[in-house]
Amino acid sequence: MLQQRLMWILWPAFLMAGVLEMLVFALVDPQDLHWFGMPLDWSRQATYTIAFFVFWGVAVVSSGLTTLLAMSPFEVNRCPLPDTDRPDGCPKQGAC
Repeated sequence: MLQQRLMWILWPAFLMAGVLEMLVFALVDPQDLHWFGMPLDWSRQATYTIAFFVFWGVAVVSSGLTTLLAMSPFEVNRCPLPDTDRPDGCPKQGAC
């Protein structure tokens, strides 16, 4: 189930990072970028690569939050420990 959720998060984020990369760099020349008033001395390829991973990271956070909010209350409140390993005062004892 974890692998399936990771794919729900990572694959759409990867696709959207590619789309964002094309849209941004269709309008912006990487050689014209400045960081705190100083020109960015990276090659175009380095700028494209770093920007892609930044876009992918932002999209991963967005997809992850969407997946988290789509979880049912049972999944969120479920105690991950088996009944035999739960502490005595666990409020979720016997709930699973």
